Amino acid sequence: MPYDPSAFPPFAVTVDLVVLTVRRHALCALAVRRGEPPFQGRWALPGGFVRADEDLAQAAARELAEETGLRVHDPSVPAQDNGAHLEQLATYGDPKRDPRMRVVSVAHLALAPDLPAPRAGGDASNARWAPVEELLQQGGYGRDAEPVAPLAFDHAQILSDGVERARSKIEYSSLATAFCPPEFTVGELRRVYEAVWGVALDPRNFHRKVTGTPGFLVPTGGTTTRQGGRPAQLFRAGGATLLNPPMLRPEV
Repeated sequence: MPYDPSAFPPFAVTVDLVVLTVRRHALCALAVRRGEPPFQGRWALPGGFVRADEDLAQAAARELAEETGLRVHDPSVPAQDNGAHLEQLATYGDPKRDPRMRVVSVAHLALAPDLPAPRAGGDASNARWAPVEELLQQGGYGRDAEPVAPLAFDHAQILSDGVERARSKIEYSSLATAFCPPEFTVGELRRVYEAVWGVALDPRNFHRKVTGTPGFLVPTGGTTTRQGGRPAQLFRAGGATLLNPPMLRPEV
């Protein structure tokens, strides 16, 4: 029997982005306010439909560039400016997740250092960085005294999965440095861990662990006073991708 595409129900593929950064010592995610139905006026994760001529990674990188101006970080280029870590997170295919039609979303997780205020694009009427705890809150009011409504579609679940992926991966990988500029202090790296995990860490124990983990950090030879007080030593990410021993998350 010849192949007949009309014998199969049509469906679309999208990419949704969990874009995380640390702003004002808080883990924040990029949220866009939908300017069109469905869920018009509700906050959502950025994303869009995969075009016919691109694969999933290309679609995610394009959406990331359109929403944030970021390009995907190339590991072969050290200390690349304005580059973001991007990885595939999970696939979401509940038949009722989109009221328009059957839509399967391949979510991606993007991590980058402190980023400027975003600009809305596509069908979004507004965009902002919001603390993840606020976006995942059900009911009540946010920091701007705006009533908190659930995220559109199944984006609350996608965001929750992305946050947990980030929290678990910085335990055993060097991914936390993706939140830092090319050169950073141990104190700045510690504040990344504190923001992502939502806990306070002992500065001395943290310094001992990260500087004693082979391949995690490499001294640059420079110092900075941008944190105030005495000059602090600057480091860059080392070549290690897996941490041994791992940075275990404290019990809360």
